[in-house]
Formats: sequence, structure tokens, C-alpha cells
Amino acid sequence: MKIQFDPKQQYQLDAVSAVVDIFDGQPLEQPEFSVIHQEEDTGLFRGQLRTELGVGNRLTLSDDQLKSNVRAIQDRNDIENPGETALESWPIMGSEGEFVRHAFHYSVEMETGTGKTYVYLRTIFELSRRYGFKKFIIVVPSVAIREGVLKNIEITREHFRALYNNIEFESFVYDAKRVSKLRQFATSNTIQILVINIDAFRKNFIGTEDEKKSNVMYQERDGLSGRRPIEFVQATNPIVIIDEPQSVDSTDRSQEAIKALNPLCTLRYSATHKNPYNLIYRLDPIKAFELRLVKQI
Repeated sequence: MKIQFDPKQQYQLDAVSAVVDIFDGQPLEQPEFSVIHQEEDTGLFRGQLRTELGVGNRLTLSDDQLKSNVRAIQDRNDIENPGETALESWPIMGSEGEFVRHAFHYSVEMETGTGKTYVYLRTIFELSRRYGFKKFIIVVPSVAIREGVLKNIEITREHFRALYNNIEFESFVYDAKRVSKLRQFATSNTIQILVINIDAFRKNFIGTEDEKKSNVMYQERDGLSGRRPIEFVQATNPIVIIDEPQSVDSTDRSQEAIKALNPLCTLRYSATHKNPYNLIYRLDPIKAFELRLVKQI
């Protein structure tokens, strides 16, 4: 027996739109299949970053445009916003220590049991449909939640294919014994969804006496032409979805690990945010109860 999903739940559509509309004004990327280096922001390559390591997400909107979009979304969703204050973000630095760009954070609050995982999975497909973004990483705090995410991807696969015109996508779990999969993640021009536990890449001691204690993600591998697995991830500018951020990046080391992924941005989903950075949608216990989504507060 197949589980049937209702694609018209308005509160879920509102949560999806809150994220998708952040990038309003971003041109739709035109697909190309060769892996080449293209620096000019013109023609077929607008919206997509291409390097010798693979194909990555590319954001062409200015910080001011992103902030304007976020403030409009917050107003629409009755969320108090700080006006002209800059959006909260992490600075992304280059190989020489120079500032490259901001990785902005966006938070979605959803009460437990209201379909948080469904919402962020659907958001992936909407972001791809609207803007051509293709590289996504879901970071989870534990093996149990990781398995739950995988199960959700499995049972919604046909549902999303029906909604999005049989779109091709690949999902997989990071496995330190099969890091060559990250090359495929980088070079593929289809939607890629990588699910990874924070513990799998939290330890980075490169450049110190404890370098050998680093997670495999940071170690040079012969099977990757002497490159580190993290380099293939970084080349994609992935959109990083953090499931339960209060448990995932609650320490400095965890935050540094996620920054090392070179995220285009982070999308944070939880019912109990510790730090609701740039909150754009809220389905709190009272609203969930009023919508009859939960039985009691």
C-alpha cells in the first residue's frame, strides 16, 4: 500500500514559498552538461558556477536584494523584522584568507508532527524548478534522524516525481568508505541530495599535529587524484539544509565544519530553534493547534 501525500496543504505551501521567494529575481539557470570553467556572468551560464571540479549553484542576487526579499517575506508572515539591520550570516573566505561572500542563514519554525521534512524536501524541488539550483546537503544531528530523512525521501520519491514532471534526482548518504561518490555529486547536472551526519565531518585538524585524526572528508585520497573529498563539495556551493540546528551547529567546531562546506546559504528547520536567524516562517504550537494539526499544546 502506497502512502498518499496531499500536495495542497496551505501551511506547507506557505513554508515552501517563504524559502523560495528569498531568491526572487534570480534568473533560471540554463542547463549545460560539460564541465568547464566559465567566469563571465552572461548567456547560458547565468546562475550556474562551473569549475574543473564540477557544477555548482550560483547566486547572482546582491545582498541588498536578498535582504529586501527577506523583509517582504517576514512582513507577509507577520514576523517582526529588524528593518535595515543586515541579515545574519557567516563570512565565506577564500584560499588566501580573503573575504569572498556571505552565507546567509534562513530559519523556518515548524511544530513537531506538521511535516517539516516533507516541506524542506519539496523546497529542494521548487528551488530547482524556479532557479536551477541542483546541489543540496542535508545535515542531521544523529543517525536516527538521518535514517528518518532517508525514509522520507524514499516514500515521497514518486510523489515528487509526479509533482515535478518526472524530474531526475539522486539522493545518498555520505559514506567515508565511498568518498568517490562526492565526485559524482560535484559533476552531475541532475539534482543531488547528500544526507550527512554532523559527526562525519566535524573533526578537521588539517595543518596541526593532529592532522591524522581529521575525518576522512578532509584527507587527501588517491582515488580522488590526491584531492580532499571536501574540495568536491566546496566546488558546488551547496544549499545546506540543517535539520534541528540547535543540535547540529551548537558548537564552534560544528559551525566551522558547516562553513567548510562552502554553503551558498543555510536553511534551518526546527520546532525549537535556539537561534532563529532571519526567521521567515513560523508555525508555532498555538497556530498548529488552531489549524488542527496537533491535538494539544
